[in-house]
Amino acid sequence: MKALIHHNPACGTSRKTLEILRESGADVTVNEYLENPPGRAELKRLYQRAGITPRDGLRAKEPLAEELGLTAPDVDDDTVLDAMMAHPILINRPLVETDKGVRLCRPQDVVREIL
Repeated sequence: MKALIHHNPACGTSRKTLEILRESGADVTVNEYLENPPGRAELKRLYQRAGITPRDGLRAKEPLAEELGLTAPDVDDDTVLDAMMAHPILINRPLVETDKGVRLCRPQDVVREIL
């Protein structure tokens, strides 16, 4: 099985998710998304496939999310996506895609749903 992980090596949950993927025998492609962020259309596709909104994919506990007003209840998806494009640190991770679906793997064991 092939798997793509949008990964931040500084994140413990992301590292644990990558470990689960590798232990499962998946053919893993690692995208360090802070260096190579997915584009707007790709993020929208991933979130739609995962059944979540861009707001659900926002790293809301990142101080920048609050500073930019993204945690306010009236902020729309386009505004969130715009902020993610300008500041990839706002993309919550790890985001994993396999043939079986896409999951925001928080906690890391969620990845097992698509293995």
